[in-house]
Amino acid sequence: MRRRTTKAEQRADTMEQILDEAEYLFSKHGLHGVTLKDVAKRVGVHHTLLNYYFEDKKKLFDAVFARRAVVTSERRMKALDDYDAACGGNPTVEGALHAFLDTDLDLYIEGGEGWKNYGALGALVANTPEWGADLMDEHFDPVVLRLIGLLKKALPHCNEADIFWGYHFVTGALMVTLARTGRIDKLSGGLCASDDFSQVKARMAAFMAAGFHQICGKR
Repeated sequence: MRRRTTKAEQRADTMEQILDEAEYLFSKHGLHGVTLKDVAKRVGVHHTLLNYYFEDKKKLFDAVFARRAVVTSERRMKALDDYDAACGGNPTVEGALHAFLDTDLDLYIEGGEGWKNYGALGALVANTPEWGADLMDEHFDPVVLRLIGLLKKALPHCNEADIFWGYHFVTGALMVTLARTGRIDKLSGGLCASDDFSQVKARMAAFMAAGFHQICGKR
C-alpha cells in the first residue's frame, strides 16, 4: 500500500517545482524579463500561491540562485581543501585550477538540464552588475579567495595583481562556457558544441594554467 504524502512533503514538492520552473525562465530572460504570473503558468498554479511562498519576484530569484550556489560552492571548497592536503601544501597552478573548475563542470556534465539552466543563469548574473554582483559576492567570494590563496602558493614570485587578473580571465571563460550561446558551434562548423562540458573540462585548466605562467613569467 502506497504511503500517503504528508502536507510537508507536498509543500516541498511544490516548492521544488516552482524553483525549477523559475530557474528555467530566469536563465532565459533574466530577472526583469519574468513575472510571477509567468512562473505560475509554467508550474500550473494560480499566481497567488507564489505570493504566499515569496514576498516578491526578487525573493524568488534569490532563492533560485541560492539553491544550487551552495552546492557548487561547498563542493569546490572541499575539492580545494582536499587538493591542498593531498599536495602537502605545495600546489601547482594546474592542480588548483583542476580542483576548482572540474568540480564545477562535473555538475553540468552529470546534473541534467536543471544544472545547465543554473549555469546559464549564473553567467547572466555574473555579467549583470545592477542585480548580479552582490549575489556573486555573497555566494562565491570565500571559494574564489581559497583558490587565489592556492595560486599564490603555486606562484610565490608572481605579482599579486597578475594572479587576480588571471582569475578574472578564468571566470570570464567559465561564464561564457556556461552561457551555452552556440557561437562556437557555428564558428567551428559543428566541430565543437557549446554544451559539451566534457570537452571544456579536458582543456580549460591546462589552458588557463599556461596563461598564469605566461603573465607571471614576464615580470
